[in-house]
Amino acid sequence: MGKEHTSSIAMAENRRREALNDAIDAAIHTQRIVGCVVLAAENGRIVFQRAAGQADREERSAMTIDTPFRFASLTKLVTTMAALRLAASGRLSPANPVSLYLPQFALRMASGEAASPTISQLMAHTAGLDYRFQQPADGAYAQAGISDGLDDAVISLSENIRRIASVALEYPPGSAWRYSVATDVLGAVIESVTGQPLDQAVAELVTIPLGLDAQFQWQADELATPYFDSKPAPRRMTGVTNVPLPFVEGPGVCFHPARIERKNAWFSGGAGMAGRAGDVLTLLEAFRAGDFLGEEWRAAARAPRIGEEAQAQGPGWGYSWMGAALLDPAKANSRWSRGSVSWGGVYGAWWGIDFARNLSVVALTNTAFEGMIGQFTRDIAAAAIEGALP
Repeated sequence: MGKEHTSSIAMAENRRREALNDAIDAAIHTQRIVGCVVLAAENGRIVFQRAAGQADREERSAMTIDTPFRFASLTKLVTTMAALRLAASGRLSPANPVSLYLPQFALRMASGEAASPTISQLMAHTAGLDYRFQQPADGAYAQAGISDGLDDAVISLSENIRRIASVALEYPPGSAWRYSVATDVLGAVIESVTGQPLDQAVAELVTIPLGLDAQFQWQADELATPYFDSKPAPRRMTGVTNVPLPFVEGPGVCFHPARIERKNAWFSGGAGMAGRAGDVLTLLEAFRAGDFLGEEWRAAARAPRIGEEAQAQGPGWGYSWMGAALLDPAKANSRWSRGSVSWGGVYGAWWGIDFARNLSVVALTNTAFEGMIGQFTRDIAAAAIEGALP
């Protein structure tokens, strides 16, 4: 009976390994991505790891397991974990208004009525804020000169916060979900609470305790070269590159790949870090296993803060402090378990945790936006469940 059980597990793991390899091979063969690193852990054990394709296509540089990537919005998970560590130690409360920590962050509605979002609403992206790339080219955020954290803006974090606060909110805090610069504001809150620059605070609260190499500054030529979706193959980003998002009307995302090495770049808690797939998996697993936060805060972090009306990743998805929360697997056409959380980054990255299966998955690519929201991501998510424990 023991041998039969062991054999069954081995067969299941082989199915998953084959499915993940097939998903990776198909994406590279059809030139939807240039390269990737994919890692999966189940019950605390790595069950899949592979680097494939090229870190730099023109230089014929192969991708490796240790290739570092620009995180973009994977940074949000790190910043949020830093805030939750402060909350767990009683140094801030998600229920408190942001203005308690940032008195200069005095918001108003278009009517002139005062608005006071909470820390919880920042983390859940229900604070009434926005992203510049989601607005018209001449929208309010563009007119105010607000940076999304990926561009070549030469300003300070405090100046960006001032500019954000200068724009009237379109909806009252807590009334709707809108992906936004909220995590950059959260970064400013962390600076205020700790009295440290965000990079130092994040290091003390998250990266050093977990042994992560993720950083806000990195030599650009050491990172995977970024590309963006194009036919017949992804195009290399050179200098400042604007790439329209397929599901958002607006000017698109403004990428500045060299930003990561600029000493005068402000620390974006929403998009500014770089690191390796192993860093992301370590953080996910530390959270999932309870090694980083107590159960009370782990439950609070993954609890949906807004329901299906958010459609954060389409039908069936709401949003938590961590990222999108799966509310209805059937509506989402997903085999992942109810309560799973996941999110991505515009440079071409995705992560997910299925708590019921004790499964964590990371897929980092150097191709925007296929590696975040394309068929590759859907294929990896589906393949990771093949052979996983029910």
